Amino acid sequence: MQKVDSSMMDFEERLEIDDFESEVMERIYSKPLLIKRVNTTSQIAIVGANVCPVESLDYEYYKAFAAYAGCNLGLATSAAALCAFIAPAAAGSGIPEVKAYLNGVDAYSILAPSTLFVKVNVIGIVSQYLRRFLSPVIYYLFIFGSIFGVAAGFVVGKEGPMVHTGSCIASLIGQGGSRKYHLTWRWLRYFKNDRDRRDLITCGAAAGVAAAFRAPVGGVLFALEEAASWWRSALLWRTFFTTAVVAIVLRGFIQLCSTGTCGLFGQGGLIMYDISAANVVYSTPDILAVILLGVIGGILGSLYNYLVDKVLRTYSIINDCPNTDVSGNYKSFQCPPGHYNDLASLFLNTNDDAIRNLLSTNTVKEFHISSLFIFFVAVYCLGIITYGIAIPSGLFIPVILAGSCYGRLVGRLFEPISKLDVGLFSLLGAASFLGGTMRMTVSLCVILLELTNDLLMLPLVMLVLLISKTMGDMFNKGVYDQIVKLKGLPYMEAHPEPYMKHLIARDVVTGPLITFSGVEKVGNILHSLKNTGHNGFPVIDEPPFSDAPELCGLVLRSKLLVLLKGKAFSKDRVLAGNEVLRKISELDFAKAGSGKGLKLEDLDIQEEEWDMYVDLHPIANTSPYTVVETMSLAKAAVLFRELGLRHMCVVPKSQGRPPIVGILTRHDFQPEHILGLYPHIRFQQ
Repeated sequence: MQKVDSSMMDFEERLEIDDFESEVMERIYSKPLLIKRVNTTSQIAIVGANVCPVESLDYEYYKAFAAYAGCNLGLATSAAALCAFIAPAAAGSGIPEVKAYLNGVDAYSILAPSTLFVKVNVIGIVSQYLRRFLSPVIYYLFIFGSIFGVAAGFVVGKEGPMVHTGSCIASLIGQGGSRKYHLTWRWLRYFKNDRDRRDLITCGAAAGVAAAFRAPVGGVLFALEEAASWWRSALLWRTFFTTAVVAIVLRGFIQLCSTGTCGLFGQGGLIMYDISAANVVYSTPDILAVILLGVIGGILGSLYNYLVDKVLRTYSIINDCPNTDVSGNYKSFQCPPGHYNDLASLFLNTNDDAIRNLLSTNTVKEFHISSLFIFFVAVYCLGIITYGIAIPSGLFIPVILAGSCYGRLVGRLFEPISKLDVGLFSLLGAASFLGGTMRMTVSLCVILLELTNDLLMLPLVMLVLLISKTMGDMFNKGVYDQIVKLKGLPYMEAHPEPYMKHLIARDVVTGPLITFSGVEKVGNILHSLKNTGHNGFPVIDEPPFSDAPELCGLVLRSKLLVLLKGKAFSKDRVLAGNEVLRKISELDFAKAGSGKGLKLEDLDIQEEEWDMYVDLHPIANTSPYTVVETMSLAKAAVLFRELGLRHMCVVPKSQGRPPIVGILTRHDFQPEHILGLYPHIRFQQ
């Protein structure tokens, strides 16, 4: 009996000790911020009021960290090598380059097939998800040679590369395919002209946004508001048709992959960040909080643009280049079952999953304020440093990530007086950051609503976008405009500079002006092509072909090269008429692909052919756009941009003078050129 009594006492004592320890542990870990205590572990993962101790790192953890960092370093090096050695034009977002092309700037290789090859980051995005399902050996064999920046864990987005990818595909179609890679189709030759090619690239940019965010209407509005410099009614239904096809194809693949055979692609449907479950109720304090959100978001967005500009300039110096349940995917990270680490759920997730977690509704305490602040600072700084390195990278996702974290942080701070869900604050924070950096309104509003499936948030999203854009415009330009300028692309703004109204077209025309006669000597044409870099030459008819000198039209350098290569010459100075087109096919005059056009070195003109004549009338544009020399330079700039011109002929106001005064090109409207001629005019208002 004594033994039994003794054992019973021991059992009761152990039970009392266990109860005491449980009570202490519950008191310590249930309210970690309200009790002062000594932390005996390496770190504590806080999730609202639920915490779990994390044991000290040992050798195995160091090995895991080294393997993780080494893999990311290898992926990043591979991505940078593809951009550095195969297609330098693929580095960065691609949206500034597409925007500049649609403004009339055809920079080298920005839409070439090699750029498309490097820019296609679909495998990189998919590989990011495949890491969860494949063994390391199979995974690295699968992505060997095809790795891009997203898989390396950079804080970059996918919308920029997808916009660039869509534009490259559209350009490939617009130039009839690629002869170099034996991808040509005869029926595509009907698109080999400047206008149709430009329209196709606009549709490609819209398709990229629609595919990246599953937002077809947002893609149309993005092309209208941000990408295209000139718009016509036919483009509206064409881009709408393109994005509708994108939505149907996406829906089909999502349905096909709904069983989980494609990793995470089939999850979520067409709504990426669904917040429709939240009850949208707000009052006057909420409106004040939203206004504050927009003001601070606009300031932080303009600061983001400023720092991105400085970092990109630093990269230019370094590179010696003169010219980012509940229902979310949460990470346990050394936590026991039923717990999760809120900070790890942000840092160790994909960008899309982190955004889903931040936009989750009815989850007020799921992220601690300190975790949100740490993640916001890290993503904000990493986004600035990452954007501009030599990998295909977008800006939307990093900005949405930082903005949604900032919005949720503000929502937590305003929780005592606000009725609005913190997940909705997260959406408004993303909108404020996007408005402060991109400076778009309508397209961003629609994209966000299509992403989140909550039309009730429309008034607040509109309000915060307008406020953040207004605040950002007070400090600097949009991020894409800054990058276009930094890259040295001669982009023409929608509105002329104020000092242009004090000048006329004649004031900025520079010489010498080189013209050709309607029937010109071959030697004169070759000499002019060799000694100048002009792309357009006025054609002047003189007696005996006209009663007095008159402007006949404008001929392009590319067409002159085709004409000279065809050798449609004559020994006498006579009009050849349509005989020129019998010797040369009309398709030879079509716009060539990137880098595939004729060059002066390709011509084989014999010495005796220099004194022969060639008729320029069949290849001249006989109705060029002209302005009188006394037209306001500001009006001429608006006309030049709205019509999408490359050359504008300036004609004299009075008779008895040469039929043309000069030619205005994009260069003549650039502020650097004008202020170089008239340094003090910038001070005139």
